[in-house]
Amino acid sequence: MRILLTNDDGYAAEGLLAMAKALSSQHDICIVAPDRERSAQSHAMTLRDPLVLKEHTPGYYSCSGTPVDCVLMVLHGAIPFIPELVVSGINQGPNLGTDLIYSGTAAAARQAIMGGIPGIAVSLADFYPPFQFTALATFVAVNLDGLLDRRPTDAFLNINASGMTGKNLDQLAWTFPCRRIYKDTLHTAKGSRNLTFCFYTDGDVISVEDSGSDEHAVRNGLVAVSAVEVYPRSCHVNEERNRHEQE
Repeated sequence: MRILLTNDDGYAAEGLLAMAKALSSQHDICIVAPDRERSAQSHAMTLRDPLVLKEHTPGYYSCSGTPVDCVLMVLHGAIPFIPELVVSGINQGPNLGTDLIYSGTAAAARQAIMGGIPGIAVSLADFYPPFQFTALATFVAVNLDGLLDRRPTDAFLNINASGMTGKNLDQLAWTFPCRRIYKDTLHTAKGSRNLTFCFYTDGDVISVEDSGSDEHAVRNGLVAVSAVEVYPRSCHVNEERNRHEQE
């Protein structure tokens, strides 16, 4: 299979390279990833500035844009590679529940679906070393066909795991994204010439850890896999449609 690899941590990130190594023995891979960290870029794309691709070795590129830019450039033919699958990650840190709204890792997988090919986002839900990127990458590579077989149409797969030490398919859970609440703090400082400088510091993240959620699965030592719909739906319209169908 021809697989495009990308991420939001940058083209030299350990998780990306671990995934490339795990997949390259059985698949034709190409890496196109941001030239610097692009975390929390969500589905941002570059509209007015030129984008620059740099080939470091054959099939290994950095891009001056966002994770979504990386996918779009390949899908639009910027390089001679036609992917059949996009794998985004491995991200250093979780992309659970509400994180998906902000995640550049998830957005790259979402853009793959919008471009007509499957997409998978993979995250290691750990903040401190040792990071088990190789174990998680191997898990994804070994179970790739089975995961894709269960992917619903118009949905990307979002995979999270913590403390990987050779987990097998029996330790995989199909989950739904949890709700997460962020207790970040905004700091401001007055400068000269009527300028105000603002910056955030991370606070606690509170997760609604319902049974069956991705957060609950990861906390219980499972590999959480969520099939995330790509296209927005209106609750009101769906409710009206259901009501009329029942009349």
